[in-house]
Amino acid sequence: MSPGPLARRLAAEGIGSFFLFAGVIGSGIMAEALAGGNVAVALLGNTLATGAILFVLIAMLGPVSGAHFNPAVSLVMAMRREIGWSDAGLYLAAQLAGGLLGALAAHLMFDQPLWQVSLKARTGAGQWAGEFVATFGLILTILGTTRHRSKLVPASVALYIVAAYWFTSSTSFANPAITIIRSLSNSFAGIAPGDVPAFIIAQLAGAALAAWVSGWLFDERAASPGEVRSPGRG
Repeated sequence: MSPGPLARRLAAEGIGSFFLFAGVIGSGIMAEALAGGNVAVALLGNTLATGAILFVLIAMLGPVSGAHFNPAVSLVMAMRREIGWSDAGLYLAAQLAGGLLGALAAHLMFDQPLWQVSLKARTGAGQWAGEFVATFGLILTILGTTRHRSKLVPASVALYIVAAYWFTSSTSFANPAITIIRSLSNSFAGIAPGDVPAFIIAQLAGAALAAWVSGWLFDERAASPGEVRSPGRG
């Protein structure tokens, strides 16, 4: 697939991140409000909304930008020479900017203070292992499905995240940008700012290993520089 104009790709990344991050945070606020203290029910509501919006966004915006919405995905694509490193940096900026606006929109819609800092602790070896596994699996899902079943990428990524919300101890952030933005929401989906760096380190380590494993497992050839594909979460 030939890359579209950079401005259009960045707009797609920003818009997609807006709706993805608003979906994660907003559904967390709604789920917690309606679950009556039942954390399992709240997590289920948060999970279903996240999986649904991921499918829609990847199907809609994948042909425009690759639908990364995730710096880990953009960095892996740059490592594989499917986008340039400068483009990856601009993707990251668009993801953070769009995601921040999405978080603010979620707070506004639910009559909460726009600017917040999360107090929710998420730390420890188990949580870090959960993020490593979640991100490794996400990148492997993206690369493997793109290679062998490209039409199923939206469903595969969405279903993987739905599953990983439940089988990982960290509830599968698997996305450095959304990890940062969720630290600015003192809600069900939040994470304390001090716990963010370790999550991001685990995510990047999982993504790097998945990129290496996929090259062997799927016997891939490097794509031409500038080719845009392979959508991802968050």
